[in-house]
Parts: sequence; structure tokens; C-alpha cells
Amino acid sequence: MRKISSALLLLFCTFLTHGQNRFPKPDFESGYQYPTFRYPVPNETVWMVVDLLLLTLLMSLVAWSVIRKRKRAPVILTSIFSVGYFGFFRTGCVCSIGAIQNVALALVDSSYAMPLVVALFFILPIFFTLLFGRVFCAGVCPLGALQELANVKNYRLSGALASALGLIPWIYLIFAILFAVTRTSFIICRFDPFIGIFRLGGDMGMILFGSLLLIASVFTGRPFCRFLCPYGAILSLFSRVSVWKMRLTPSCINCELCHNACPVDAIRPPYENKVKESRTQGVKRILAYLIFLPVMTAGGAFLLSLTSDSVSRVHKDMQLYDMAVQNEASPQNILPLELEVFYGQGGAFQELTSRSERLRADFERYAAIAGGLIGLVIGLTLINLSLKRTRPTYEIDDAACVNCGKCFNYCPQNRMNVTQGNNKL
Repeated sequence: MRKISSALLLLFCTFLTHGQNRFPKPDFESGYQYPTFRYPVPNETVWMVVDLLLLTLLMSLVAWSVIRKRKRAPVILTSIFSVGYFGFFRTGCVCSIGAIQNVALALVDSSYAMPLVVALFFILPIFFTLLFGRVFCAGVCPLGALQELANVKNYRLSGALASALGLIPWIYLIFAILFAVTRTSFIICRFDPFIGIFRLGGDMGMILFGSLLLIASVFTGRPFCRFLCPYGAILSLFSRVSVWKMRLTPSCINCELCHNACPVDAIRPPYENKVKESRTQGVKRILAYLIFLPVMTAGGAFLLSLTSDSVSRVHKDMQLYDMAVQNEASPQNILPLELEVFYGQGGAFQELTSRSERLRADFERYAAIAGGLIGLVIGLTLINLSLKRTRPTYEIDDAACVNCGKCFNYCPQNRMNVTQGNNKL
């Protein structure tokens, strides 16, 4: 009974102390100062070092597995570990995908101090991609790993639909950089569909969106990686020129099993181009492309620059300026909270005006660049769709391949080679 009474007394005192902290402390006129309380803070630097070491180790493991051993099992184990550690334990942060914004802002603003660990999380996967292809996407990225583990079926999308959806990551990337360099918002972090799942809470809209993506992942391979991920778009460029690439079994018998098994449709079937062009026709086609591409780039730059003023309204300072203009035109007795705080801190309307003019100039300049890049991406996509090349055998599209190694388990020739210990290409 004494123990129970002591426990209740301790609980009451804890509750009372907590309740007192909810109210403002008394303001003493005698000059009394409250003592400073210090609380132990976990050494986050240690965890950052662990993160970087694990990132490097896991990408090395995946590279060894898919390039050297041609086995998928280590990739699956890596995926499970990455979801558990980088996803749920580290709650998806630091994230290589979100680091795009930090790097972009650091490149245009010398006053922005980017943490070294963020820069390394951005650079290391690119370095490994240059060497071994998209091993980061295979199972180290917790977002891709979560979708990989959820995948059961592979219903293939039509080529036209997949090409159209494949433009979204590039447009998303360009707008993410635009909003980052103008200090508007880090939209990649704000609209991360899986962060709410990893943190077991958050914005219900994003949790619902992430859940829908996971459900879609059951029936088609990695919808976020293929049709949304901006970092995947960057890695697809470097994977085209990687030193060591994933290869199909040299003794391929064209059984089509690997093509059907690939979750991201990165294995192209044999194709016989029956439309033969003369040398003159080929030269004319190249000249047409050389004219078409600059036109698309200039058109995109012009169109988006026209909307720069509307796009700039996303920035909180522009929204505050619009509130101030409205209040100057028709003064209100009750100000919006944001405007009341601004004026309460000694802000002036002239300060907002000059700030808005700088923002308009920044958005006009960067929006033109972003629009040009969007036009360039669309133009290159259309050109790529119009090109037809003969393929005598099955080939891996290095840009689309995420090095998951799923094709290894379906290839009878690869299984036979692995069984016999013949792992050399």
C-alpha cells in the first residue's frame, strides 16, 4: 500500500509540474533570472556517420550481388534492412532524394550552409551509379525498397502511357529546383508520399497517397520510382555511362522470361526495323531534330516566363505582400495573423515592396530557365520515340534498369551458370 501511495504521489507531482509549464512564468521586477536547465542531447553526429557507412556498405553489397554474382537474394535482404533502418528507424531522413533541394540552393546562395552529410547523401549514390548503375535504387533507397517488397504482379503499361508518365519526374525535378533556389519551399520533402508511413503519422492526405502507391506497387513495379522520383531521373542520366553495367546472360536463348519478369520494363525485346532510310533521309531527319529541339526549348522558356508572376505567389513573402497591398487599399480592423505578426515585429510596407520586387525578378529569371529545361526534356522524349533501332536480341535499357536483379531468377541460363559456379560474363 505504501508503494502504491508513493507512486500516486510521484505521478501527481509530475502532472502538477507539467501543468505549471503550460502557463507563462511570472515576470519579476527585481531583476531575478531563471536558472538555465541543460538536457542531454543524443549525439546525432554518430548516427550520421553510421548512416553514411551503411549507405556505402549496402550499395557495395548490391553492386557485388548484381554485377559480380548475378544473384537477387542479397538485394532482397538489403531492401528489408533499408526499409527497417533508413525507413522506420531513421524515419526517412537524411534522404538522397530531398538532398536535391539543399544542393540546388547551396549552388546559387553562398550564405546557405549545407551540412556535409546531406552533400554526401546526394553525391555517393551518383558516384556508385557512375561505376555500377543504379544500385542505390535497387534496394538501398527505402522508398524503392518498400515498393520492391510490395510487388507481386507486373501488369505492363503501354509504351505511350509509360513515356508520357516518364516526363513527370523531370518536370517534378525542375520545379523542385525552382522552388528551392527561390527559397519558396522544399516540395520534395513536403510531398514525400512515404514519410508519413515511415513516421507512423503525419498529413493524412500524403499517407493516403503513399498507401495508394504501395497498392499500385503490388500490381506494377515501382510506380513512384518510375513516374515520380526526381532523384531517379538524375541517376538515369549517369547510369547510361556507368563503367560496369548489368548484363543479360551471354548465352541468351530469347525465351522472353526476363522481359516478362522485369518490374520496370527495362528489358527491350528484339525489334526488326523494317523502315530503312536512305542517307539523304537520315541527314534531313537530323537537321529537323536540330531545328525542333531549340524551338521546343525556347518555347518552354517563353511560356513559363509568362506565368512567373503567378508562380511567384506560392512564396510566403509574396502572399504577405498581397495581404499588405489589400490592407493598404482598404484598411481592416482585424488584420490577418501573418500581417499582424509582420507589423508587430516592426516591419514596413516599403520593406515588403522591395522584397517582392526581388522575388519577381528571381522568379522571372529562374522560371525561364526551368521552362527551357522542360521544353528540352519534352523535345528529347519526342525525338527518342521517333527513333527506331534494330535489336537482334534482348537488351537492357540502362537508364530505366534499377539493378533489382529480378531477371536473374527467371533466366534458365543464369540459374544454370550460377549452379555450375560460372559467374563470369
